[in-house]
Amino acid sequence: AIDFGLVVDGAVIIVEAVIHRLQHHFPNKRLTAKELNESVYASAVQIRQSAAFGELIILMVYLPIFALTGIEGKMFKPMAQTVGFAILGALILSLTYVPMMASLFLSKNISTKLTFADRIMAFGLALYEPFLRKAIRFKTLVLATILVVFLGTIALFWQMGGEFIPTLDEGDMACQVVMPPDVSLSEMVKTTLKVEKVLMQKFPEIRSVVAKIGSSEIPTDPMGVADADVMILLKPKSEWTSAGSREELADKMKAELENIAGIETEFTQPIQLRFNELMTGVKSDIAIKIFGEDLEILARKAEEVGKLIAKTEGVGDLRIEQTEGLPQLVVRYKREKLAQYGLTINELNTLIRMAYAGETAGKVYEGEKRFDLVVRLAENYRNDLENIENLYVHLPNGSQVYIKELAEISLEEAPLMISREDTKRRIVIGINVRNRDVESLVKEMQTNLEKNLTLPAGYSVSYGGQFENLQAAKNRLLVAVPVALLLIFVMLFMTFDSFKQALMIFTAIPLSAIGGILALWVRGMPFSISAGVGFIALFGVAVLNGIVLIGQFNELEKKGVKNALRRVWEGTQIRFRPVLMTATVAALGFFPMALSGDAGAEVQKPLATVVIGGIFSSTLLTLLILPILYLVFGKRR
Repeated sequence: AIDFGLVVDGAVIIVEAVIHRLQHHFPNKRLTAKELNESVYASAVQIRQSAAFGELIILMVYLPIFALTGIEGKMFKPMAQTVGFAILGALILSLTYVPMMASLFLSKNISTKLTFADRIMAFGLALYEPFLRKAIRFKTLVLATILVVFLGTIALFWQMGGEFIPTLDEGDMACQVVMPPDVSLSEMVKTTLKVEKVLMQKFPEIRSVVAKIGSSEIPTDPMGVADADVMILLKPKSEWTSAGSREELADKMKAELENIAGIETEFTQPIQLRFNELMTGVKSDIAIKIFGEDLEILARKAEEVGKLIAKTEGVGDLRIEQTEGLPQLVVRYKREKLAQYGLTINELNTLIRMAYAGETAGKVYEGEKRFDLVVRLAENYRNDLENIENLYVHLPNGSQVYIKELAEISLEEAPLMISREDTKRRIVIGINVRNRDVESLVKEMQTNLEKNLTLPAGYSVSYGGQFENLQAAKNRLLVAVPVALLLIFVMLFMTFDSFKQALMIFTAIPLSAIGGILALWVRGMPFSISAGVGFIALFGVAVLNGIVLIGQFNELEKKGVKNALRRVWEGTQIRFRPVLMTATVAALGFFPMALSGDAGAEVQKPLATVVIGGIFSSTLLTLLILPILYLVFGKRR
């Protein structure tokens, strides 16, 4: 839907120019087919440069989108390709098909009788002219005010925060249940069934609940027995009674599950959970990563970080990666004793392995079938370390000695897992964001940790997840967007052969940014890559109005209108209708996206909001500011 309004802009300019010429050159006359064709041709030739370059500039501003990579590139490149092909087709048709259709279907009876549309435009022009008179009278004040407003909106923009891509409402939820690492499978099954029962009993919004524990046979999602993904299928929002939003429902579910001892919970959405995991290896929205060598220090510092940021506004769920807590049987051999008795470590390893895992002692035959006969301690003996310590070891001289004489055996907590990134050991603190943008939350946590967290030499902290992707995408746009803006300026200079006039038209871009930023602020939306794409789309539309106005001023100058003020008055009256029409049509094309409530609307809304707000501000301000700039700097030098 993004190109519905944009593709007709060139056609609007051409047709409006034709109608304007017919009404002013042949009022209340009946034209011959030849006269109509000649008028259409003359109008199209006169306006074609403005129309063609305007659409080429709209096409050019989409080039930075092709510089996007990763998730954002996959999302927005097809859109940019579609818009590009559509506008290219519209450009060709506006210069060929549209004039031809105008000569075929426009009436040869030229009437100057006011239509309903004429009355609307006359009313708008009557409102506009007093403002233009005041603006021209107080040029310095108006320009200074606009500059202050622009700087104020830029300051507001830096306070808005940001997120990578708006979170889609999937309609269902996912709860990650984590228990201590040494939990048994039977205990984990029992606990997840209890979780399912609590959720189904307490929340009528839930249609069904299903849990997945550990890894499947094809371990595309490797998890331990202590981890479970609980998928919560919800009824339509119209049937909700416990909460009004997904965030509120997640908070209430989390509060209910806190009554179940021994579990940690983290609420997100099924696709979002996998999306985060694919991007960063962590299922949370934000990943704070601590790098270092010692696992014990990493675990201790992760706990410290968790305590420091737990109360930060916007932290919905906080989960520290479990790297310790796995029970491990540790055997420390007394090497001097082994040498004294003439034993080897391999012999004792075989004995301990036989006690726990079992060793083959022979073969059992059942017909043609053959099985290994495995010997090991009974389960009740394996659970008591004293039984292991009291095992006899046969010495080479035929005597026996207890194994506890030869080794120290203990049950100790060992690393559950060792995670690495870029060859460095690391531990992750995962955070799900609620009711706040990602960028401002990360900045607040950074400030907090820089002030209160002390790390040993060789240890460092980094921030991943959506924030990492947002920063990478913004860095790419910081290069691609200025290049596109430079190309726009070069094309404007080529069109008007004037540095000053190109610069005047270029001012439409900051004027449009004012409306885009304010529209995001009014709707309570942070900056996102979706909004960034909206600004890119906006800049091309914004300069189109300036091209139309300045082109008309120059045309009047060629016709002998020497007085610059007169050129401004006549030019704005002639081009008032096409400026308003192109802006209105372009904005209307984005309204379905801005007001949509369907699946995927969360990504569309920031883009459409930016374009609508920016078109509104650039149109109004261009009609006021551009005439002033033309009067002050308008000579073509």
